Amino acid sequence: MNERSEHLPGGENAPGASSRPRALLLLATLLAAEAALLWAAAGWLVLELITATPTSLATALAILVLVLIAAAWVTAIAINSLRRRSWIRGAAVTWQLVQIAVAVGSFQGLYARPDLGWALLLPSLVVLALLFRPRVIAATTSAPAGDDATS
Repeated sequence: MNERSEHLPGGENAPGASSRPRALLLLATLLAAEAALLWAAAGWLVLELITATPTSLATALAILVLVLIAAAWVTAIAINSLRRRSWIRGAAVTWQLVQIAVAVGSFQGLYARPDLGWALLLPSLVVLALLFRPRVIAATTSAPAGDDATS
């Protein structure tokens, strides 16, 4: 066993440890953009809470707390996608489904905003497509294929 092979399993010296598939980088970028927009929405809600009198303070605070939780969660998903954590796939799918539900709601009703609906729907569909790309799945799998550390 040579010096290099001792450091291979899961370490920094593993082949491809520093190179990430482009699909994974695009996925992380889209998730980071979603997180940034959620943080911006949280800031806007705080500003609105300070400058305007809400009809229901409890509702305004509840929405703010939900947006803050969502922003923190999507930020964690984006960061951990670059760390190749396997749990990000399920978390990202869940978030994208929530975002798609909000997008569908944006297309209908008295205060319909199709522009917002498309702005939410299209990135969600791209993220879902990226999550199921074989290279992204391989990059975020806990036990890398071909790991012969036990032999």
